[in-house]
Amino acid sequence: MPGKLKAKIVAGRHLPVMDRASDLTDAFVEVKFGNTTFKTDVYPKSLNPQWNSEWFKFEVDDEDLQDEPLQITVLDHDTYSANDAIGKVYIDIDPLLCSEAATVISGWLPIYDTIHGIRGEINVLVKVDLFNDLNRFRQSSCGVKFFCTTSIPRCYRAVMIHGFVEELVVNEDPEYQWIDRIRTPRASNEARQRLIFLMSGELQRKIGLKVLEMGGNAVVGYLQCFDLEGESGLVVRAIGTACTLEKISTLPATATLPSNSSPSKDMKDSPQAAPSTLGCRSTHSSPVHSASSRLSQGFSVSVPTLLFAGMGSGGSAGKEAGPLKALLRQQTQSALEQREYPFFTLTSFPPGFLLHLGGVVSARSVKLLDRIHNPDEPETRDAWWEEIRQEIKSHTKALGCHAVVGYSESTSICEEVCILSASGTAAILSSRFMQDGPLETDHRFEEVAPPGCGFCHIPYDELNIPFPAQLTYCCCCRRYKVPDVLFTTIDLPTDANVTGKGCLIQARLCRTKKKAQGEGNAMAISNLLPFLEYELHTQLMNKLKLRGMNALFGLRIQISVGETMLLGLASATGVYLTALPSPGGIQVLGKTPSDITYEQHISNMQKKINDTITKNKELYEINPPEVVEEIIGSPIPEPRQRSRLFRSHSESSDEVSEIDLSHGKKDAFVLEIDDTDAVEDIHALLTDSPTPAGFYSCNTEIMPGIQNWTSAIQMFTSVRVFRLNNINLTNQGLNKVFSDLCENLLKSLYFKLRSLVPCCLCHLNFTVAIPEDELIQVAVTAVAMSFDKELTLENGKQSGDKTLIKGLSEVGSHPSAKDRCSSWIEQLRLKAHTIRRGSVKTTSSMEKASPLPEGRSRSLRSNRSYSGSSVAVVRMTPLSFIPGAKIIKYLGIINMFFIRETTSLREEGGVSGFLHTFIAEVFAMVRAHVAALGGNAVVSYSMKECVFMENPNKNQAQCLINVSGDAVIFVRESELEANSVQPQSATTQTSNGGEGT
Repeated sequence: MPGKLKAKIVAGRHLPVMDRASDLTDAFVEVKFGNTTFKTDVYPKSLNPQWNSEWFKFEVDDEDLQDEPLQITVLDHDTYSANDAIGKVYIDIDPLLCSEAATVISGWLPIYDTIHGIRGEINVLVKVDLFNDLNRFRQSSCGVKFFCTTSIPRCYRAVMIHGFVEELVVNEDPEYQWIDRIRTPRASNEARQRLIFLMSGELQRKIGLKVLEMGGNAVVGYLQCFDLEGESGLVVRAIGTACTLEKISTLPATATLPSNSSPSKDMKDSPQAAPSTLGCRSTHSSPVHSASSRLSQGFSVSVPTLLFAGMGSGGSAGKEAGPLKALLRQQTQSALEQREYPFFTLTSFPPGFLLHLGGVVSARSVKLLDRIHNPDEPETRDAWWEEIRQEIKSHTKALGCHAVVGYSESTSICEEVCILSASGTAAILSSRFMQDGPLETDHRFEEVAPPGCGFCHIPYDELNIPFPAQLTYCCCCRRYKVPDVLFTTIDLPTDANVTGKGCLIQARLCRTKKKAQGEGNAMAISNLLPFLEYELHTQLMNKLKLRGMNALFGLRIQISVGETMLLGLASATGVYLTALPSPGGIQVLGKTPSDITYEQHISNMQKKINDTITKNKELYEINPPEVVEEIIGSPIPEPRQRSRLFRSHSESSDEVSEIDLSHGKKDAFVLEIDDTDAVEDIHALLTDSPTPAGFYSCNTEIMPGIQNWTSAIQMFTSVRVFRLNNINLTNQGLNKVFSDLCENLLKSLYFKLRSLVPCCLCHLNFTVAIPEDELIQVAVTAVAMSFDKELTLENGKQSGDKTLIKGLSEVGSHPSAKDRCSSWIEQLRLKAHTIRRGSVKTTSSMEKASPLPEGRSRSLRSNRSYSGSSVAVVRMTPLSFIPGAKIIKYLGIINMFFIRETTSLREEGGVSGFLHTFIAEVFAMVRAHVAALGGNAVVSYSMKECVFMENPNKNQAQCLINVSGDAVIFVRESELEANSVQPQSATTQTSNGGEGT
C-alpha cells in the first residue's frame, strides 16, 4: 500500500547561540525519511528563524511508514568547517495511519540533543496520504490501533477479545560496535536512539500483522520493553491483547460520568460493559523450542508462589454442586488438551467476564546471554519466553483454571546473566464470552452466586488441591468455599464487596551474593531466587495480617540482579474482601531458653503488634459484619494440615498443633523467632512508617473504599540513586538501607503533596534496579487524587490555581512554576537547570491558540473546552481515565525513547539535578508531541525504563528513559452538561471557559 509523506518546516525559536562572534545562529534544517533527505535554506544570524519551507514529499511504502520515524535535524551552518549539530526531533508517523486518529501533526516540538538536552523548538507540519491496498500479502498493519491502557478504552466497546499477541526483534547494540571507539558520544547516542525507534516501529508493525491475521483491529494492554544485553545485543519485545473494538458513535450529551465516578462505575454504565457485545477466543499457539543457551535453570512457583497463590485463590461449590463440578472439570480437561491457555494483559474487565480467580501464578528462569549472530532469527529468545509461558500454563492448569489475566513479563540483566520473569492470575472466564470455551455447564453453576463474591469462590477441587489451604464458606452467599487469603495481579473487580479502605503494602528484601562469572554466577543466582521469592511472600503475608486485611490486588514482584546483591520488591494494594473470612492476629513465639528479660521483650513485641492491628482496623475502617459461628466451616479440620506460613521452622506439625494459636475467635498467624532472619522479619514488620494523616496510597488505579473523587489530580515522577559506601554490608544492613530508601522516598512525596490533603496516591509504580555495582536506583511514578467531600465542582475546576508543591520532576515542567511554588523549590529548580534550558516554554507549544499572557496560562490547565483548537498545557496521568472528564477520542500511542549524557555532572547539580532536568525535559517533549497531534492529555502514562550510569571520578553520567502512554482528547463533564442545557450558546460558553477558568 503506497503512501505519500509530506513535511513542512515553518519556523524555529529560542535556538542556542552557536556563533560566538555575533551571539547568533545560522540555522538550517535537514528532513530525512529512509534514505531520502531534504534541506531548507540557511536562515542567517537569528535565534528565531522563519524558514516557511516548501512541502517536502516522500513517496514510500506503508511498511516504511510504520517502521521509520521522520527525522528532523537542526544544524548551524559553518562556511569553513563542518556544520554544528543543534539537535534532532523524531516524529512517529504511526498515529497518522489510522482513519479515526489525527490527520496532521502540527505544532512546536522541542529540539533535543543527547548532550545538552532541549535546545529550542521547531514548528513543523506533517501529513500522510495513504492509498488503500487489499493485497493480502502486504507486510504492513496500517489501521490497527494500539492502547497502553489495561482496560477496554473508554470511548470503545469490545466486540471480541481474540487473545494474546507477542513479538520480539533483536539487533546489535551500537554502543558496543567497533566504530563506537572512534565516533563521538553524541553520534553514538543518536545511533542507539535511532535504532531503538526503528526496532520499536518494526515490532509494532509485526504485532499489528498478527492482530489482522486473528481478525482483530486493536491491541489493548500493549506493553513494550527494552532489554539492553550489552555485548550480546539489544532486544525489543512487546506483548498485548488482540481485540476487535467498535467506536461508540452516538453518545448523548447528558450521558456523562459524574465527577466522583470511578472506572468501575463507568464500566458498569457504559455500553462497552454489555456482555452481549463481548467475545473471547484464544489463538495463542506456538511450539516450544529448545533453548540454545549454555545454562537453563527454570523456577516454578511450587515452593513460594503456589503456596500463597493457593492461599490467595477463590472458593469451591456448595454441597449440591459437587457432581456438577466434577463433570465440569472433566469437560475442561478434555477441552484444554486440544487448545492453548489464553493470556490476557488486561487488569480490569467488564462485569460478568471474570468468574473465578485461582491465585497468582509465576515463573522465573536464569539464562546466560550469548551474542546475537543473526538478528533476523531470534529463535533463542523466543524459545526462552515460550518455556516461561508453558510453565505458567502448567501452574494455571494445576489451579483448575483455563486463562491467565493481568499477565506481564520482565527481565533483569547483569553482565551476561539474565533473569526472565512472568506472572499473572489464574482465572476462569465466563463461557458466554468464550467463542470456543470449554465451560458451557458453568452457566448453571455460577448463576446462583451473587456477583459481588463469585470471583472469590475457588475454581479447583478442594479435595485434590496441590497445596495445603484453609477453606471456609463464603461470608456473603454462604454457599461456596473461599480461601482465607487471596493474591492477584489484577485490579479489584468492579462489583466486589469490600469493607473499609485499602492501602499500599510493600515487601522489600536485599540479599548478598559472591562475585562470580559465567555459569557459576548463574548457578548462585538460581539457588538464591526461590528463597528470595518465598521471603517476599512471607513479608507480604505478615504485613497483610498486620493491617487486618485478607486480599492483595495489583501484586507486582520485581527481582533485580547485580554483581554482589539481589534486590526484591513486591508491591500490592491490600483490601478486606467481605466474602473472605476475617484474618486472625499475629502471634510471636520465642524458642530460646526461658529468660525473664527475653520473655518481656517478646511480650512487648506482641503487645505492639496487637495495638498496631487495632489501630489499622480503625484507620482503614475495617468493621466486618458478624458471622454466625455455625456457618463457618473448614474442609481441612486438622490444624496440622494447615499451611505452615511461618518461616525458618523445623519442627513437625504435631508440635505446632500443641501451641495456642488463638487470637480472638480466629487462628493466629505465627511468627517464630529462632534465628536472625526471623528477628529481621519482626523488625521489618514493626518499623514501617505509618502514612501521614489525610494520605492514602495504593498501586491500583482506584483506591478501594473511596468513591467521592474530585477533579484535582497531580502526577509526579521521582528517581533516587543511592551509592553503598561500605561494601561489606550484611544482609540485614542492606535490607535496612533498601527499606529506608523506599520509605524516605514515600515520605518526601507526602511532604511535597501535603497541600492536597486529603488525597490518595494512586497507581504507585515502583521500579528498582542495580545499574552498577554498589548502586541502588528506585524510581516511582504515581498520581495524587483529591477526594474531599466538601470540595465543590467549581473548586474542582479551579484546582489548577491552587498553590501546589510539586513532586521532583513536576516542579519544573510548567513555565509559571515560580509563581506557584515555595521559594526553596524554585531555587532547586533554577539550580538544576530544568526545562528553561534554551528558553524553552512547555506551555508555548501552541502559543497562537492562547491569547492570554504567560503568567495566566497555567490557570487554564486543561479545563478549557475542546472545540477543535489545541490547549495550552497537556495533562499527564498514569490512570486510564481523568476524574471529572470524558475521553472523546484516542489519537494514538506515544512511545518515546531518550538518551541523555553529560560530562559536567557536578556543574549540573549532581545526580539529583541531572535526573531532575532530564525527566522534566522528557515531560516537555511528551506534552509537545501530544499537543501537535491535537490532544490535551496523556493517559496510562508510564516510565518503562530508566537506566542510570555514573562515573563520578570523570564527572560523567548517562541516563536512558523510555516512556509510553495514550494521547487523548477529553472534555470536562461540566462543559458537556452546560452544552446540553444551553446548546444555543455553546460557542459563547466555550470562549468564556477558555478565559475564565
